Amino acid sequence: MKTITWVKMLASYVSITHHPENHSKMTKSSNIYISGGIMCIGGPALIYYVTPTEEELFMRYNPELQRRSLERRKEKQEDFDQFVGRLKQYSKSDKPVWTAWEEDAAKRRQLGIQAELDRRRSEAEEAEARKQEMQNSLR
Repeated sequence: MKTITWVKMLASYVSITHHPENHSKMTKSSNIYISGGIMCIGGPALIYYVTPTEEELFMRYNPELQRRSLERRKEKQEDFDQFVGRLKQYSKSDKPVWTAWEEDAAKRRQLGIQAELDRRRSEAEEAEARKQEMQNSLR
């Protein structure tokens, strides 16, 4: 219904501006200003009108996707809260946010590598202990 009113308004504008009698009354610059105003105001209004809300998108999901989405909603919210918390922490430093982000990512990557090395080392020690235990039990 709203689109029909936009179409009618645009059609009436075109008929006024391109009619031979009225052409002398309106200059090219006023045509440009009017059409620019229609695009600047009407474009975002049209996008706002045709873009569905999150609820409308959710209702279009099939029931299986709705169930999975509801299950993961809390996890996504926690991830987002952690993200915002880290951004607040980065903004407190004197460095730009992206620099602090890169430093933190490098630090977390290094901690992850160290944790993986520790895990592998402990697995190797456990394997060696089992091997020694098996050798001792055979003697």
